[in-house]
Amino acid sequence: MMMDELELLKKDWQKKEGHLPKVSYAEIYKMIWKKSSSIVKWIFYISILEFVFWTAINVVFTDGESWEMIKSWHIYEFTIILMVLNYIILLYFIYKFYVNYRKISFTDSSKDLMQAILKVKRTVTQYVWFNLIMFSISLISGIYGSLRYGPDSDKIINAASEAGNETIFWTIIVGVCIFAVAILLGVIWLFYKVLYGLLLTRLRKNYNELRELEV
Repeated sequence: MMMDELELLKKDWQKKEGHLPKVSYAEIYKMIWKKSSSIVKWIFYISILEFVFWTAINVVFTDGESWEMIKSWHIYEFTIILMVLNYIILLYFIYKFYVNYRKISFTDSSKDLMQAILKVKRTVTQYVWFNLIMFSISLISGIYGSLRYGPDSDKIINAASEAGNETIFWTIIVGVCIFAVAILLGVIWLFYKVLYGLLLTRLRKNYNELRELEV
């Protein structure tokens, strides 16, 4: 609805003649600014909800037995370091989303607003890539620990020896693991594409609207 109203304002502002009163540049800019501020606010809120959701999942499904299994895989210290680092950087990104929202909320020129929009897009892109990288590292470490020190690790090593060509055997194992990781990463990427993609698309449209006004 707001988008339709903006389009009407743009057409009216560009009208050279007509019976309708002309709309000023400031009015059109104000509407784009309001839309952009609202979008960035939603990005900030969603990042908080996502942080709380994954933290709750981690707390509910990680019990004492899970930690004992991680210790038996010899990746306990690495997992703790990775988890602490993950939370610190996620909190940093939430702070960055808040700072971006505050900057857009107090922007008073189209040039500054365009720069702020680009900064928001960069921050979201970095945030998504960080989550994908951390998920990959966590998953790969878990696969390595289970294959090397898991309850079936001896069977796997014996199977590799009996296969006759251990290089081909491990190549197949690694290939299957990489394929599985790639599938899961694709699912997570689609999740973020839906979660933040629509908001970024609207933000990109606002940026293009501002460029047209500047011409």
